[in-house]
Amino acid sequence: MIAAQATAKYVRTSAQKAGLVLDLVRGCAVNQALATLRFSRKKVARDIEKVLRSAIANAQQKPGYSGEVERLYVSACYADQGPSQKRVRPAPMGRAFRVVKRTAHLTVGVAERPEKIAAAPAPKAGKGARTAKAAKAGAATASAPAPKGRARKATKAGGAAAAQE
Repeated sequence: MIAAQATAKYVRTSAQKAGLVLDLVRGCAVNQALATLRFSRKKVARDIEKVLRSAIANAQQKPGYSGEVERLYVSACYADQGPSQKRVRPAPMGRAFRVVKRTAHLTVGVAERPEKIAAAPAPKAGKGARTAKAAKAGAATASAPAPKGRARKATKAGGAAAAQE
């Protein structure tokens, strides 16, 4: 199984905003993830798309890669907080407000899904033969005791309506 990852550092967005978009593509097939990112309205989706394409290219360069992009899926994606730039914004009456410009490190990992091996079909039994599972189910229902008394129905009003059926 091939696994690869790519990282974009110092992307000018907050890790929280990037995490919202990364949650959309986590666990998806790469083609579906690329389509989701392409039509997302978030600005950070373009940066995540670049990182995902880079991770796909990294996986294709690994030895032992099968050559099928359809088998790749997004195995891990996360946004770590990067350094923040502190700026000062003038405020009324000689004061100043601090502006924090956040950055994030985006990491996307892709892996190859294992090939599914189809099991051989089970041989069919004769016309009158019962399978062991069906025989066991039939025996379980036949030996179950019948319920005693009346089953009560729950109603909104309760009381006498519940006792009569």
